[in-house]
Amino acid sequence: MFMLPLSVMAQNVWEKPQDTATETVKKKEKSKTDPKYLRGAVPEIDGKVKWELDVDVPGKSAQEIYDIMFKCLDDLTKSEGQLEGSCITLVNKQENTIVASVREWLTFTSNFMSLDRAKFYYTLIAACTDGHMNLSMERISYRYNEAKNKPSIYSAEEMITDDYAVNKKNTKLYPGSSKFRRKTIDRKDMLFETIRNVLKQ
Repeated sequence: MFMLPLSVMAQNVWEKPQDTATETVKKKEKSKTDPKYLRGAVPEIDGKVKWELDVDVPGKSAQEIYDIMFKCLDDLTKSEGQLEGSCITLVNKQENTIVASVREWLTFTSNFMSLDRAKFYYTLIAACTDGHMNLSMERISYRYNEAKNKPSIYSAEEMITDDYAVNKKNTKLYPGSSKFRRKTIDRKDMLFETIRNVLKQ
């Protein structure tokens, strides 16, 4: 009889603690795809992937902005990780326009056990006017598994667009193209942020 109240109390009070680590993992799994990679993140113009950056540069002439962008793009094509053929390919000094063909490594994973990467090709076009700069990133393609006899060559339109990369519910990325989409968006963001900062100096 003395034990009965204790056992009832024990049933009401004692419970198994929640595994907070497991709960955290579950929450991360449910929301593991950052919305910035989902639908709308990769714009298409006339069926082609194309990002654009517009930056106002008050007080600077078209020629001054052109000179800044020429140096910026020249430095980019000569930086570490660039591949042969990465360079400024065309300029129009009368229209203050610069075209750079960029060829670089897009690294997905790199550790002591494996190196997973693709050759990443794209074109940057900078159009400079008084007080303003428009930059486009387009003509994007990838060369993957070049160590094999038959390397895979993909265009952005068949690899990272919404239809190819995002599920219909817009909740996650498809496994095959997810790394290409994520890393391309990350690289675009880094480039655009760098160029903004250079123009604001």
